[in-house]
Amino acid sequence: MPLNWKTGGLLLGLVFFAAVLLVKPIGVSTQFVILDGIVADVVNPDLVTKTEDGYTSTNAYLAKSNGKYAKSISNPLNYSFVFVLAMAVGGFLSVVARGGLDRAERTMPALWRANFGDSPVKRYAVAFLGGFVVLYGARLAGGCTSGHMMSGMMQTSLSGYIFAAGAFAAAIPVSLMLFKKEA
Repeated sequence: MPLNWKTGGLLLGLVFFAAVLLVKPIGVSTQFVILDGIVADVVNPDLVTKTEDGYTSTNAYLAKSNGKYAKSISNPLNYSFVFVLAMAVGGFLSVVARGGLDRAERTMPALWRANFGDSPVKRYAVAFLGGFVVLYGARLAGGCTSGHMMSGMMQTSLSGYIFAAGAFAAAIPVSLMLFKKEA
């Protein structure tokens, strides 16, 4: 049974509040850079090195912030990386709990079917492409929607409000262009 949007919004707000109160603001896009670095470090063991002052990397991006990213690559089991892994596991468990991918394909939203047909492969490809574009933009902006908009607005950061306005200013016209047919 899907959550009512009000209940879901309230629960999401409480999770973000608890995260900020207990650990730190939520932001996940940097952890994809860390994952890339972990893979690259396996291929090139000299990518990250431990120094007297901490960690550094032959890659300037990974060495910035006094080696913070390089340290995360050497010690990936930190709060943020485990949080990203838990999101993926949680998404998988949600699909399984709701009846698996077969059920997800049968319950494809009518609005999607009306505009793009009922091909699950097309839907997954578009979701992957959209996720890639959003992640690319997030790294270009130095953070993601959870960091800039959700955590940023919760902390009354002006940049969070500007990011949210820009996200909606782009999302609304794109949605109107993509979903012309009504369900």
